[in-house]
Amino acid sequence: MEKLLKSFQMNEIGKVKRIEATSRIRQRLFDMGITPGTEILLKKIAPLGDPIEVRVRGYELSLRKSEAEGIIMEVGE
Repeated sequence: MEKLLKSFQMNEIGKVKRIEATSRIRQRLFDMGITPGTEILLKKIAPLGDPIEVRVRGYELSLRKSEAEGIIMEVGE
């Protein structure tokens, strides 16, 4: 099942299926290690919902919801 990273709940995990973002944001995400096939765990959501904290490749990373909305995830059913 596909789901946007921005709609994940805390402690939900999935793999990046594809990234649909502008070339600038897409390159930034790739530079941070977010590439297709990478497993991502949503660790925290800020009180007002932005930013979110994810664990990717063994480290924590904060992303804005605007960045996370272009990350299409594959989650188990």
